[in-house]
Amino acid sequence: MSETTAPLSRTASDDSLSGRRRAARVALRTVQVLLALFYGLASALPKLIAHPSAVEAFDKIGWGSGAMYTIGALELAGGVALLIPVLQSVAAIALSALMVGAFIVQLTAFDGQNAATPLILMVPLALIAWARRGHNADLLRLVRRR
Repeated sequence: MSETTAPLSRTASDDSLSGRRRAARVALRTVQVLLALFYGLASALPKLIAHPSAVEAFDKIGWGSGAMYTIGALELAGGVALLIPVLQSVAAIALSALMVGAFIVQLTAFDGQNAATPLILMVPLALIAWARRGHNADLLRLVRRR
């Protein structure tokens, strides 16, 4: 092999590290897709179609259908945004804020029943927000361009 076609010297640890990075990226992307499906189908859809369980929950809180549809739309938008590279970090932060509100509502209106669910969801959302934080600069450039 000539010098121009010879690969740069790589060690086994370099290959191992790049393999781990790829696996971490794939795992994070899988978590994002699963969360997007959860927020779109399991959380937003019942609110947006006014499923009786969602209507009952919002009536118990005293917020009514307007809040139910608004929160459903926010969850759907956040779920979709988790799949768009430039919006991933911001979406995870926004959904985390929504989960803080859900936690407070679970504690106050439902006596803590299912209060752990929003906290559990915040863990992977925080990981996504941190891991994808590099996209925030891209989003800022896009916003400033207009």
